[in-house]
Amino acid sequence: MTAETAAAAPRRRLPILALFAAQFFSLGGNAIALIAIPIIALVETGSPLAAGVAGVFATVPLVIGGTFGGVLVDRFGYRVSSIVADVASGLTVIAIPLLSAAVGLPFGVLLALVFLGGLLDPPGDTAKTALVPDLARLARMPLARAAGAQSAVQRTASMVGAGVAGALVALLGPVPALVVDAAGFLVSALLVACFVPRAAAAAADDEASGADSNGTGGFVAGIRFIATNPLLRAIVLLVTLTNAIDAAGMTVLKPVYATEVLHDPAMLGFMVGCFAAGALTGSAIFGVFGHRYSGRLMFATCFVLAGAPPYLAMALGAPLPVLLPVLALSGLAAGALNPMMATAMYGEVPDGMRARVFGATTAGVAASMPLGALLGGLAVEQAGLVPTLATCAALYLVLGGSPLFIRAFSGLTAARTHGGTEATEGGVERELEASGPLAETTTGV
Repeated sequence: MTAETAAAAPRRRLPILALFAAQFFSLGGNAIALIAIPIIALVETGSPLAAGVAGVFATVPLVIGGTFGGVLVDRFGYRVSSIVADVASGLTVIAIPLLSAAVGLPFGVLLALVFLGGLLDPPGDTAKTALVPDLARLARMPLARAAGAQSAVQRTASMVGAGVAGALVALLGPVPALVVDAAGFLVSALLVACFVPRAAAAAADDEASGADSNGTGGFVAGIRFIATNPLLRAIVLLVTLTNAIDAAGMTVLKPVYATEVLHDPAMLGFMVGCFAAGALTGSAIFGVFGHRYSGRLMFATCFVLAGAPPYLAMALGAPLPVLLPVLALSGLAAGALNPMMATAMYGEVPDGMRARVFGATTAGVAASMPLGALLGGLAVEQAGLVPTLATCAALYLVLGGSPLFIRAFSGLTAARTHGGTEATEGGVERELEASGPLAETTTGV
């Protein structure tokens, strides 16, 4: 959908609100699984390495799904791909509690289902992300505001899902919690099917098909585009490295800390929930006015604060009353990262390339996660929890500060300008809601 078409069409907010709601339910369900699966592995085996193996089976599919997901989404359409992926993911998740209740759940079967579910997530997430610019133009919403709202929705989903997971794990156990995860995927599919118009999705799909017919389609085209764009290349490399740390943290280090140091596995849900609550606040602040100041200094500062303090606090053995505020403050910094990166991507990637570039990005930033999860489990078993946490804090400090010294990140300022003016092109009025943005696996893209 062009800016001229959006200017002539009546303003419609319902489609993008429905898309954000669909993302909330699907990502909220994923947050429940993110808590429940490592705890299931730890409870069943008692081994941090087993939790790391489960993390490998959860993250390898993200690479595969990201590799082929963007191409498939371009081929079958954004709207259809989102619906089909959500339904299939829901069926995969509900199979875990059903099999557990009927015949038991061997560890190998759990790994297989986790792998299949992870394989289905990237196409659905890519399809929803690719729809955002077109639905934002339909709603006459500035692109930077839409990116901030999307990130706020993602953070809200993580916060609510983690809190719900903590309560469900404490009351019912980790396996029954996955029923709520499956229900979230079903609601997401229904929202997109009922409220995202076929016309808006069809316009975006036509652009993607046109790009494909011109020979620019395919996963390789997405990789080539990222490789030749200095800003996107730098972002993907940075997030790929930090995602390895975060994968170890989420699948091994934090579950082990909750289980062995805090002596309550359910606390993992509240740890993740506090970080997500802080990130939601950060996303909201960014959506209101923070995007005016985004640039390499803000990006580097937020990256360091988002990653290093939580690992350092756990390395020092912080009790829960100290750890939870640290996680919330780190989340506050993390909340600005995804909107900055999403705005940069929306500004740099042409419409017909969105799904394949986003799919390639998903594969790229997830490529290191299986290795990170496995190395995290090995490190805890061989070196111990405290040295592993201290190493993660030091690595995050170095990596997070690197944008200050890498010239490519100076492009974040130009991306901010593009995102702030996108909605004014073609005579579309820039109307901002007085209430600010709506209440977008890591701090990665």
